[in-house]
Amino acid sequence: MTICAICGLTDLTSHPNSIMRSVAFFVLAVIVISCSNHTEEKCAFVPDTGGKKIELEFLSLEDSLPAITSKKQLVHYFTAHAAQRNFLFNRPSYPDDSVFINDRYAIFTSPSIDTLLMNTHTVFGDGSELKKELTDAFTNLHYYYPQTEAPRVETVITGLESDLFVSDSVLLIGLDYYLGEGAKYRPQLYDYLLKRVNKSFIVPSAMLLYGISDTYNKTDFSDKTALAEMIVYGKAYYFAKQMLPCTPDSTLIGYTREEIEGSRKNESLIWSRFVEDEVLFSTNAREKQKYISERPKTLEVGEKCPGRIGQWVGWQIVKKYMETHPQVTLPELMEMPDAAKLFKESGYKPQVVKVPGKTKMNQ
Repeated sequence: MTICAICGLTDLTSHPNSIMRSVAFFVLAVIVISCSNHTEEKCAFVPDTGGKKIELEFLSLEDSLPAITSKKQLVHYFTAHAAQRNFLFNRPSYPDDSVFINDRYAIFTSPSIDTLLMNTHTVFGDGSELKKELTDAFTNLHYYYPQTEAPRVETVITGLESDLFVSDSVLLIGLDYYLGEGAKYRPQLYDYLLKRVNKSFIVPSAMLLYGISDTYNKTDFSDKTALAEMIVYGKAYYFAKQMLPCTPDSTLIGYTREEIEGSRKNESLIWSRFVEDEVLFSTNAREKQKYISERPKTLEVGEKCPGRIGQWVGWQIVKKYMETHPQVTLPELMEMPDAAKLFKESGYKPQVVKVPGKTKMNQ
């Protein structure tokens, strides 16, 4: 299993094993929700690991590439770190090694790389906080999957080339992608995506990548319905929540706190739009994209509706299934490939209500 993410959950229609990332909360036309009316979010089940933590191999390599002073050194580095070379720095996209090395050398000898490195040290310090978060997450993973060994973690700066790559054996993190709002240099992304590339999203994004992978998430890829994709994402979010039981749902899915609360309070409205538009069993790629893929808003539901709302609905279906089937373990859930069966047995069925016009939803 190998997965590379460019800032979060990607469209499953373009890569069956891809993952991993939201805009404003929304309400019924006749209801106004106060932003101050926050509900306290409880932790999910916290595994009892007996205080034992896994030993995580953690390599902090962010100083290595900026210290390169010759192309020969760069070749040596990439020879020693082939996974970084191929997946974070995308060597296969270059016509030959010479072009690749020349391009990378120009980037890592430019003055801006020193600024990126300085900002990285300011944001991440010695990396101990990130290592602790990852250790906790992989300790929980080992609780559910005792035979699974934690991957080697390598942190690096990429010149804003890429963010995360995961496989069964290695987790690669481009720290400079996650410097946050105060950084001098940031990835060239839309604003609604930029707010999700800061250090608080690194570990949740990594766990989502593992949760979407076919190592854990068994999927019937012959099922092309929107429901099937929604359930795949729903299982991934549920998986990540068990690895990070006290991480807010809003952080996992990349919504603001107001957005996640608005989604919960207006679940019937969302569901009613899905029913009215016959979304669940649609196999039309364009229709599925409207509700599931990365977008700033789901305008088909309403002008204030966060993007990827179909992923959120899939998560609620999976949550409902697990609530009504307490005997089912996480590995057993993840092994279920039949989305329609899971949906039917979940009993998920919010009240269907009369919905307002698609572009007339107001806060």
